[in-house]
Amino acid sequence: MLPGLAKLASELQAEGKTRVVVCGMGGSSLGPEVIARSHDVPLIVLDSTDPGQVRRAISGDLASTIVVVSSKSGRTLETDSQRRIFEAAFIQAGLDPARHIVVVTDPGSPLEATSLAAGYRKTFLADPKVGGRYSVLSAFGLVPAALAGVDVEAILDEAEAVAPSLAENSEANPALVLGAAMATADHPILVIRDFGSGAVGLDDWTEGLIAESTGKGGVGLLPVVADTDAPDLLAPDTLDVRLVSLADETGEGDITVAGTLGAQFLLWEYATSIASRLIGVGPFDQPDVESAKAAARNLLDSIPEPEPISFVDDGIEVRATTGLLDGVSTVEHAIAALVATVNPRGYLAVMAYLDREEFANLESVRAPLAARTRRPVTFGWGPRFLHSTGQLHKGGEPVGTFLQITGSFAEDLEIPGGPLSFDTLIAAQAAGDAKVLGQDHKRPVLRLNLTSSTHVARIRSILGA
Repeated sequence: MLPGLAKLASELQAEGKTRVVVCGMGGSSLGPEVIARSHDVPLIVLDSTDPGQVRRAISGDLASTIVVVSSKSGRTLETDSQRRIFEAAFIQAGLDPARHIVVVTDPGSPLEATSLAAGYRKTFLADPKVGGRYSVLSAFGLVPAALAGVDVEAILDEAEAVAPSLAENSEANPALVLGAAMATADHPILVIRDFGSGAVGLDDWTEGLIAESTGKGGVGLLPVVADTDAPDLLAPDTLDVRLVSLADETGEGDITVAGTLGAQFLLWEYATSIASRLIGVGPFDQPDVESAKAAARNLLDSIPEPEPISFVDDGIEVRATTGLLDGVSTVEHAIAALVATVNPRGYLAVMAYLDREEFANLESVRAPLAARTRRPVTFGWGPRFLHSTGQLHKGGEPVGTFLQITGSFAEDLEIPGGPLSFDTLIAAQAAGDAKVLGQDHKRPVLRLNLTSSTHVARIRSILGA
């Protein structure tokens, strides 16, 4: 793959196509995002169906844009919707989409057939035996990063340099040490903090890798991406996992990990596979993620009716699982009622189906909520978390409590060639996930739908108090 990738990167550079957008979900976007951020090269990651985020991606300089459409199955609804709107945008701008779209997929997928029929610029086929969350050192991670300007061969060299040590049947094998530490029976929660490792976003990538690999069969390891000052560590069943630079020799924390980027990718993949085996689950399937993907595709046939609103507080629509809101009529009291249900051995998951670029500061509510509940709190952007940590939410130990934040205020965008708009799609995905968590899995779920962008500040203030 590498010679063809280098040739394409050179051609695009000569043509002035230097604005690179990757459209993908789960491992198809998390991996290249880490590589690009760690090497400080610009890469636009479109892993959302929020109309505001999609509109911003298609509103840039399209003449200089190359779009990498990335999907293993070739049937991911979000990615196909993103491909369709970019294709329409190129045509509207008087540009040939075929010259601006590159595809990464598995052999024989519907996306490969679409790419060949449309004559897209280049189709890279990945190894179908490598699962999405383990695919960062394959075409899925390397193609977008290389086109953005990263020397991906150096990353492969970094991984290759440690591969022999990770394959050794030895107590010195760092993957065995890390995997065994992760699988410690009385500490199933890994609070992951970055203390200047230089691998920007590696914590988010490991979160998806660990949660999706281990969270099934009623067990699982809960990864929590936290700031350096993490109140989650107040909980007794947590492990303090620190990502540090190679120059840091303090050794503080229960688990301290350092290494080059390529080396860490391979280390965490080995260690997560080992930890999965130790807790008794297979690391390479993701039944609840697959069911979520199938449910998303079913939206093309029928859009579910929204659940009735329990009450409206200053324009914020409030819904919840049965019994949670008895006697409650304000958002503040609804949140308090949800917090009261957090299991003494459980966690609170905040899931925001909003523009993660425009409202990035909403993530700041995680730490205050952890201090308030004295339990670990995770934060995920929808719908991208459905392709990673969503597996743990449904397949892991049934001790989660869930706060879902949605918005119906962004200017909508139609999805070309289909019955849905982006606003309809993201709203239906959120409603479907809430139904599965609340009705099918009997988890406490509070849903707050914001009808104005000004509501975001109010919710942030309440949750951060």
